Amino acid sequence: MKKGTYQPKKRRRVRVHGFLKKMTTLKGRKVIKKRRLKGRKVLTPTNTKKF
Repeated sequence: MKKGTYQPKKRRRVRVHGFLKKMTTLKGRKVIKKRRLKGRKVLTPTNTKKF
């Protein structure tokens, strides 16, 4: 059988889409700002305890 296309890795997910990565670019900072204004509980998929 063939493997599925999505092979999840927590570390990669955090490094590619996490808070620190977003804060490095202007557009990423805008995304964080918009999510804060909207009242999002979770701003980015960051789970540092598990990896």
